[in-house]
This record gives sequence, C-alpha cells and structure tokens, in this order.
Amino acid sequence: MKDNSKPTLQRVLETALYVDDMERSIRFYQDVMRLEPIHHIPRLCAFSVGGNSVLLIFQRNSTLEPFETSGGIIPSHNGYGPLHMAFAITHEDLSAWEKRLMEHGVEILSQVKWPRGGVSLYFHDPDQHVIELATPGLWSIY
Repeated sequence: MKDNSKPTLQRVLETALYVDDMERSIRFYQDVMRLEPIHHIPRLCAFSVGGNSVLLIFQRNSTLEPFETSGGIIPSHNGYGPLHMAFAITHEDLSAWEKRLMEHGVEILSQVKWPRGGVSLYFHDPDQHVIELATPGLWSIY
C-alpha cells in the first residue's frame, strides 16, 4: 500500500525551450532531431520524445501573461539566454547521431567521455541552446 503522506516524483514529464523563430525551431526539431509534433498552436509546439516525455518549444515572450484554458489557468513563464537540455541515446546510435548532425550542418561543440562510460555530444540548436545527446553511463541512474 502506498504511503500518500510521502508522495514521490516519477520523472520529468516535459521541459521547455523558448525560441525567437518558431518555424525555424520546429523544422530543426522535426528534421534534424526527428521528433514528432503532438500539439501545435502559434505560441507553442509540443514534441514527443521517445513516447514518454515532451519537449515544449515556446515562442519567446508569448507566455508573459497567464493563459486561460477550459480547464484552468496556466501561469505566465518565459526564458532568456542559452538554456541546456539533454536527450538520452544508446551507445549504438552515437556514431549515427554524429553523422546526422554533420549532414545537417550542425557543428558538434564537444564530446565528453564520462568516468562511468557514458559519452555526451554537445551542439547548439538554432537559438543557441546547448543540446546534449548522452549515452548510458553519464549518471549513477543512467
């Protein structure tokens, strides 16, 4: 029986990036990163990541006011400057991702080999956010 007095978090469900050119970013995350859009309105595009989490791309400054939905109000939020996020990949797909990024003209900023055996590739998206592709062996839990 679950102890409801000690609720736990299960995982990060969604993360958000704020972009200056929505269509350019949608093309990047669809064409280069191979993510599937699951919801799109002018101020936001939501992408399925592995079928179990969501990347939200917001038009910068479009969420400065609370947003009313039929189910309630979403508080205002926004972001500035280069943010960071990481996608999980397999060791087997690492070289294919390197090749894919190069084919799309995406410069790999660095590659890090972690003590636990993981490898990370770092690069910029069109808004200069630092995106990481990481294999298992990065963290004690991954």
